Amino acid sequence: MNCVNDRFFVPMDQGIIRVFKILILSLISLSSVHAQSSYIPFNDDYYHLIDRLEIKRGKFTEGFHSNVKPFERKAVVALTDSILKEGTINLTDRDWETIDYLREDSWEWTNGMISTDSLKYDKLARLGLFQDPPPGKARKFFNHPADLYSIHNQDFDLHFNFTTTNFIGSDNSYGKKFGTREDATPSQLWGTSRGVEIRGMINEKLGFYTYVTDSQGRYPRYVDDFKTTNSFPGEGLAKATRNRGIDFLTARGYITFRPLKSINVKFGHDHNVFGSGYRSLILSDNSSPYLFLRLDTQLGKFHYTNLFTSMINAGEDGFREFLRSKKFAAIHHLSVNLTDKINIGVFEAEVFNRDSVGGGYDLNYLNPIIFYRYVESYIGSQDNAILGFDFRWLVANKASIYSQFVLDEFLTKYLFNGSGSWANKYSFQLGGKYVDAFGVPNLDLQAEYNVVRPYTYSHKDGGRNYVHYGQSLTHPLGANFREYLGIIRYKATSRLSLYGTIMMANQGKDPDKDTNYGGDITKSYETRNVNRDGDLNQKIGQGIKASTAYTDLRISYSLAHNLFLDGRFLKRRITSPNEDIAANSTVWSLAIRYNMAFRQQTY
Repeated sequence: MNCVNDRFFVPMDQGIIRVFKILILSLISLSSVHAQSSYIPFNDDYYHLIDRLEIKRGKFTEGFHSNVKPFERKAVVALTDSILKEGTINLTDRDWETIDYLREDSWEWTNGMISTDSLKYDKLARLGLFQDPPPGKARKFFNHPADLYSIHNQDFDLHFNFTTTNFIGSDNSYGKKFGTREDATPSQLWGTSRGVEIRGMINEKLGFYTYVTDSQGRYPRYVDDFKTTNSFPGEGLAKATRNRGIDFLTARGYITFRPLKSINVKFGHDHNVFGSGYRSLILSDNSSPYLFLRLDTQLGKFHYTNLFTSMINAGEDGFREFLRSKKFAAIHHLSVNLTDKINIGVFEAEVFNRDSVGGGYDLNYLNPIIFYRYVESYIGSQDNAILGFDFRWLVANKASIYSQFVLDEFLTKYLFNGSGSWANKYSFQLGGKYVDAFGVPNLDLQAEYNVVRPYTYSHKDGGRNYVHYGQSLTHPLGANFREYLGIIRYKATSRLSLYGTIMMANQGKDPDKDTNYGGDITKSYETRNVNRDGDLNQKIGQGIKASTAYTDLRISYSLAHNLFLDGRFLKRRITSPNEDIAANSTVWSLAIRYNMAFRQQTY
């Protein structure tokens, strides 16, 4: 690896953190700071409700770009305001209830006009019926269904909630013998998570959010097998307990403010997502949260995001007894609404480290508007540069079509000649949503296709692969696969929702840890498999064949605001000539959750 000049390199603890502090303190000190909102945590069920309303509206929302997540709460309320004011959208009864639910969940931005019961019949004339609560009642337990405790005035806004998920279930794959593996432990599954969620604003200028939960449980065997060393899927450090149990702590938090009307600054420890699909091949919430500084600039049809992150370089052998090795990423994403129905986005990322346990952030990558590939060449580094594009089209108030393309690396002479060079590393996504499908109110369908070439997202060393804490930053399967997804969502009544997910994937697996067919992106691509054609004829699905058929059915009943009772049935089968890879499991579970997202675990 080529090292940069010392004047461009500073230790992480003394460098980038200092830069973060100086930037934050200097921006906070600006006299003209604008009203600030916290963000809606990632939740596929929740975000689909927002997506459905935008599709039915038939044009993009002014307050956010749907391929840049998470969304600000005030922007989601502004979307509902626009729908109510326009009054031309064909809404079902369930849609009206969704609008009520979204407004109640972010009631601090509704100016007291939360309920839409009267608006269904007289959308504008009767807005004055809804008034702000009297000053003497603004501080109260359960003053709003969305909050256990809340305070709301010009100086301070606070929302406090208890969070929990508790489930029991069964997995018939425990006690079965798969190849040379045998597990005689019982099939009972259980889990419990307890924590708190706090968000708010100070003087309507500084927003904050924190979420902490402690979890223990015994999860399905395929989830247990999927986890990496010392970590749980989507989480950080996890400890094993008796009888295949897992114990882990989840913590997320950030502060956010607007130094200018069009610029938002966010600093904290959380996820960031780019894309409109169930999966994201650019950046997803598949891995554990990470430290980041994010700047979002929205000017009319343009939304430009700068994301500077500090991550953990840890794979099978990357965990150290004390301080873990760091890696970093600098990311740009430009989203443009070409029309009020067509959006395109351009993305670039640079993943790097500087070969020290304490880590170091290369200040060259802090430039918010420069082309990173130029910087990489300029300083003589061999960092991991990734380029990407995304697209979304709203169709006839009924559907949306979306796509992503990511180019990790390529050789021009091999790109279009069908030679299958290993260096042609790319991924592609195409998907669509269809709301009120076939004229059935509240029935929504989604189909998605994802394909990732072998060795995509990997690098010659772990400090530069597209991985955080041993987990992919994009798709949970890593690379070297094709995937077909189908999702059905049906809101049968005000309280009852039905979900069905079907996933079929064909992937090439490695027979052992010393062989690399390109699916495990934590491995160095310098250990790649060389076939009889050398580095050519590297095909998707090469290696040990593994075909996954996954069916997940769920019934969710809303007992109260953000309190759900979930019944789940899951069937997962992997067919492979390798008995150690082949698997067959049937899982059922019953859960009650409050202010927590449902764990999808679709892999």
